[in-house]
Amino acid sequence: MVLTGSTIITVSKDFVYCNVEDEMVLLGMEDGIYYGLNPVGAFIWEQIKEPKTIDEVRDAILDEYDVGKDECEKDLMELLQELAGKGMIIVKD
Repeated sequence: MVLTGSTIITVSKDFVYCNVEDEMVLLGMEDGIYYGLNPVGAFIWEQIKEPKTIDEVRDAILDEYDVGKDECEKDLMELLQELAGKGMIIVKD
């Protein structure tokens, strides 16, 4: 799957989630597996509860955290590839 800045992403409805302190715990309704997201991952999850482009999510991260654009994009793409691979997000071009 190829992700670009204009790719639209949103959370999958097959997962329930809740905040635990500053992290996010997710439960896959189909596989019964629990997943955890660190504070930055939880921030991203909150951003994509409504469909957004990857560029919009990147810009929100850059506004919230002290991170360089290149590092942010690289880490964001890696996380989104992993989430998409597990069916945790819906990806639309």
